[in-house]
Amino acid sequence: MAGKLTDKVAIVTGASSGIGEATALALASVGATVVIAARRSDRLLALEARITSTGGKVLSITADVSDEAQVEALVNKTQAKFGRVDILINNAGVMLLGLIDGANTEDWRRMINLNVLGLMYATHKVLPLMKAQGTGHIVNISSVAGRVANAGSGVYNASKWAVGAFSEALRKEVYQNNIRVTIIEPGLVATELAQHITDSTAKEQAKNFYGSVKNLESEDIANAIVYAVTQPEHVNVNEILIRPTEQER
Repeated sequence: MAGKLTDKVAIVTGASSGIGEATALALASVGATVVIAARRSDRLLALEARITSTGGKVLSITADVSDEAQVEALVNKTQAKFGRVDILINNAGVMLLGLIDGANTEDWRRMINLNVLGLMYATHKVLPLMKAQGTGHIVNISSVAGRVANAGSGVYNASKWAVGAFSEALRKEVYQNNIRVTIIEPGLVATELAQHITDSTAKEQAKNFYGSVKNLESEDIANAIVYAVTQPEHVNVNEILIRPTEQER
């Protein structure tokens, strides 16, 4: 695998922890120049140091992808620095679980703005570049929650089902431009995701659910992403659903 992505430039959003951090490291390890984006500048700088310490090429850009202007700046800086964008990993997201009745609707806005609109903004901005290049690969991180809806996660489900619908429509629009689209749907992964739930009851339920099985590691998802983006150009891995062995639903 070493060097498979040499000369490729990849943007990874939500790169300050979890799947995004692991994916940035994994892509750099196979030769990609990695542009890491997130809101937490200190974590980005720490990740940048890890990548450069092993000879990797990286640029860190502080950005909130739910803000379209910041997304535009992110892509513009990447293009100005490296001249191209080959891979976009739309990873940034939040999971704010809770019942629909009585919910804090600010949680809904945060999820839609980040999980859906942030992903759409980044995609919208890179498409003209990828079309001009005649090649590109967009990887959208969804969830098992984008396939199976449950009580207590309705709006999170809605955001991830939106990712699935958007990804398939996108694929049908851009395949003739030699642009590939992949959706990754992880089950339970040992990340910070559940820690940010604001509803105390939902947070406790999530803690118990995560604690009931051996979780996937962020690196497991990163490996799946590397698999998808290192396939020959005539191969488009459209969808990867990946659960812990012990996870039923």
